[in-house]
Amino acid sequence: NKVEPSHIRTEADEVTYNLHIILRFNVERKLLSGNLEVGDVPEAWREESRDLLGIVPESDAQGVLQDIHWSMGAFGYFPTYCLGNIYAAQFFEVLQRDIPDINKQLEKGMLSHVRDWLRDRIHKHGCTSSAQDLCRGIAGTELSPDPFLSYLHEKYGKIYGL
Repeated sequence: NKVEPSHIRTEADEVTYNLHIILRFNVERKLLSGNLEVGDVPEAWREESRDLLGIVPESDAQGVLQDIHWSMGAFGYFPTYCLGNIYAAQFFEVLQRDIPDINKQLEKGMLSHVRDWLRDRIHKHGCTSSAQDLCRGIAGTELSPDPFLSYLHEKYGKIYGL
């Protein structure tokens, strides 16, 4: 629950994790648009890290080379990590409305109601619905960052007295 900027995305807390995604996306977008040369990527990474996280990697291993994604040719999907967090928060809000005592069930390790809810509300649709249609069907609205931001504010507001 400690919020503290870190260099490594996979070790980031849930508050700063999405900043790592934004950092990579910003650099990737500049690179793919031709506004950034490959040789300038490490410095661009350091600048984005300083601007978004307030820290500068001491090495490329802590920075631009920390993930294997680009070296294996995986470009353009990284923002889906952030989108997944936003969808999850929005769907969890609905789950909590549908099953009011779900948090108590989860505390006890009771997962069957979550599994059943996921099967009924999400999994059964498979690839038959777009993400937007699925979100509208489950939440009744378009995808919104508000549930995720509310979750972070509620949880960390209590921890840090915000």
